[in-house]
Amino acid sequence: MKNENYSTSILLDQSPESVFQAINDVRGWWSEEIDGPTDQVGEEWFYHYKDIHLCKMKVLEMVPAKKVVWKVIDNSFNFIVDKGEWVGNRIIFEISHVGDQTKLTFTQEGLTSFDECFEVCRDGWDNYVNNSLFKVITTGKGEPNPKEGKGFNKELADRWDLR
Repeated sequence: MKNENYSTSILLDQSPESVFQAINDVRGWWSEEIDGPTDQVGEEWFYHYKDIHLCKMKVLEMVPAKKVVWKVIDNSFNFIVDKGEWVGNRIIFEISHVGDQTKLTFTQEGLTSFDECFEVCRDGWDNYVNNSLFKVITTGKGEPNPKEGKGFNKELADRWDLR
């Protein structure tokens, strides 16, 4: 069995600029439960899904119409033994041309088939990238995790010193 990073790609008729813009609308395709700026290099933001998945990301790189890179600063899953899987991983969105179409390649460097969360995480990213992000790009409306209605979770944010 090879130790390869998880990756998936989609082909789109939309421009690289619109794909780039959609990627950075993280609340529109991943989750409405995100606090902090997701579209500024050097900034950190916090994602959580109930108490199941907590994650702090940092925007490392943004090259308009070409690339977006995040780094996982902290992470916790409540359904696996190693709560810190993903920590240090890079989430990479690469935009390129294939003929007259735009290709979006999503890679999570560090997420491999040897990770305890691999199957759940792979299925999650397949849904978020190939379904929800695809819909944001093609229709303007994705299927992100909805807000839980509780607002900003200060206790969780304080846990990771999120300001």
